[in-house]
Amino acid sequence: MLQSSNLRPVLPPTTDVPTHVAIIMDGNGRWAAERGLPRSLGHRAGTESVRGIIKTCVDCGIKVLTLYAFSTENWQRPYDEVEALFAILSDVIDRETDELRQGGVRIRHLGTLNGVPPSLAERIRKAVETTVGNDRLIVNVAFNYGAREEIVRAIRRVVQSGLACNEIDEQVISANLDSAGLPDPDLIIRTAGEMRLSNFLLWQAAYAEIWCTDVYWPDFDAAAFRQAIDDYGRRQRRFGGLSSGKRANGV
Repeated sequence: MLQSSNLRPVLPPTTDVPTHVAIIMDGNGRWAAERGLPRSLGHRAGTESVRGIIKTCVDCGIKVLTLYAFSTENWQRPYDEVEALFAILSDVIDRETDELRQGGVRIRHLGTLNGVPPSLAERIRKAVETTVGNDRLIVNVAFNYGAREEIVRAIRRVVQSGLACNEIDEQVISANLDSAGLPDPDLIIRTAGEMRLSNFLLWQAAYAEIWCTDVYWPDFDAAAFRQAIDDYGRRQRRFGGLSSGKRANGV
């Protein structure tokens, strides 16, 4: 069930922390428009929120963070805005990769690099390779990503493997997704008041808890993030059954 939440005073941190949190970072453009600024400055402001959320994940013991950075549908936006988004991501990779590597953070890419400018594609590949040995926190960057395309790619891989129909099950499909080897998200957060998944982790989100807030992404800080985590800790997760226990995940 989608839940819209007004931020309340932050409660003491819960001991029931999700293993995997995924975030749809929405509202950058509206944040900028309300301040009379270009949309690109809203996207740039949103990068500061990313830094704070990564730090909070490490502090809370969250093991996997997935960020929806650029969808396959985002190519439909004005050319100038797409170019600005690419420039911002390039700057962030240049500025942050070494610090993330030293902090034990591993970067993974979900999606494809088809159509992405070669210089940016190379930066993404290098960031992934540079941090591959880290395991303190895995940060999945869903860039040029669409869940339906991801599922199609997974099915093609399965078909190409030559498996018989009766050998294909949920585990086989999961093992061929971009997120292969990772636990499904326990919690999906969406900012800026929207209440939809927007082609994000459709397979993996089958039993994720969803938490929505009206706060725009550039204003989504550690306090807001901890509020979402705390709310998650109070929910009962039954996974279609009657028991009230919460599933334990591992990376």
